[in-house]
Amino acid sequence: MEWTGSGYRLTGARIDDLCERRELLRSAIAAREAGDLRRAGELAGEAEALWRGEYAEGLPGPYLEAERRRWAEKRTLVLEARLEGAIAQGRYDECVPELVRLVAAHPLRERPVALLILALYRGGRSSDALVAYEEARHRIAEAVGADPGPTLRALHERILRQDPTLLGGVADMVGRGSAQRGTAA
Repeated sequence: MEWTGSGYRLTGARIDDLCERRELLRSAIAAREAGDLRRAGELAGEAEALWRGEYAEGLPGPYLEAERRRWAEKRTLVLEARLEGAIAQGRYDECVPELVRLVAAHPLRERPVALLILALYRGGRSSDALVAYEEARHRIAEAVGADPGPTLRALHERILRQDPTLLGGVADMVGRGSAQRGTAA
């Protein structure tokens, strides 16, 4: 980026990175909808690798701040999709530390909590999964005076019942609609 005297000019940016990321995200969503969570995770990982830093980093202004938040949301959705794919591949222990950081960064966001709970449960840590749910329930209650949403509550109930289908796919556990938002990056 360079100063022109009347504003900033973006230099060195290639539009093909943006187009490639959008196409990877579209393909990841299509794979997820087709039930191929492994492929969806791989594609989301490729899209995530194209991100470099924060949008318009260091530049002030309300419009750019809004755009930074929008791009940060898109990046979080891609990260969630990648982690969901890793869980589908059975890489539970590998996902837990990253999911703990994601939950810490977004304490009221339920999808990463659901992914963390599922990774813990599938990794043989059912008591830790229940603790993670209770911590999220308390955070949500303190922040907004409500219980977690239906997806998270249903996951909790299924863990309590030791539902054998929890050891299968994650799509019904984390909410298909949540991955479909923010597809155009």
